[in-house]
Amino acid sequence: MRLSAATLLACCTALLWGCASVPSVDQRVQALLPADAILLGEQHDATEHQQIHRQVIETLATRGQLAAVALEMAEQGHDTRALPRDASPEQAQTALQWDDAGWPWAAYGPAVMAAVHAGVPVLGANLPRAQMRTAMGNTSLDMQLPGPALKAQQQSIRLGHCGLLPESQIGPMTRIQIARDQTMAQTLQAAALPGKTVLLLTGSGHADPSLGVPQHLPDNFTSKSILLQVQSAQEASKNIASFDQTWVTPSIPAKDYCSTLQAKPP
Repeated sequence: MRLSAATLLACCTALLWGCASVPSVDQRVQALLPADAILLGEQHDATEHQQIHRQVIETLATRGQLAAVALEMAEQGHDTRALPRDASPEQAQTALQWDDAGWPWAAYGPAVMAAVHAGVPVLGANLPRAQMRTAMGNTSLDMQLPGPALKAQQQSIRLGHCGLLPESQIGPMTRIQIARDQTMAQTLQAAALPGKTVLLLTGSGHADPSLGVPQHLPDNFTSKSILLQVQSAQEASKNIASFDQTWVTPSIPAKDYCSTLQAKPP
């Protein structure tokens, strides 16, 4: 029986990259180097993506090429620099002021601790919550993206909030997104070391070169953006071509987050 190319791809991804034709994480990382930064754009509810975080950290750390790990999941200003290699998970969470309600430590902790145990600093990279209100009213942020990218970012905000945001809030919420991208870009630049790579763990929207963090990096700063994409979501991604690589992972059960939000009282 002959199998189609799509069926073969599904078989490979279902085996968690066990198919011989699919490169290993080590091979994938090697193909990205040299780079000042690598951005891993995940789907937050895909457990496989957080496992890849840890694998990439271990690969770069073993090579001696990991300068730092930057996180969307922690605010800028918090980091593990003062921790010893044998620090406990509790110490790491305290150092990063980890918000377990927003970002389950059970999912992201293994990647964080892999960096800590390798002696690599883990840096909060996200815009501090205390600065969000200021960002909402900062109209200069509207000028930080080219017109088409700004409109795409605004549409992403609409869709991300399931069409429930009043139109008057689209602009302010888009500014927060831009400010977050700027803050992550600043963190990457500050952590860069010659001959090494800073790794950013973030959502796919922030990693998108067409409208995310790479838009706020200088031309002489080399970044590579990876889209971590579950098999079932392949047809839904519109900006896939803007990424340097796409790593397809097995499908996960679909969740209708919008129906949950729409069912809540205003």
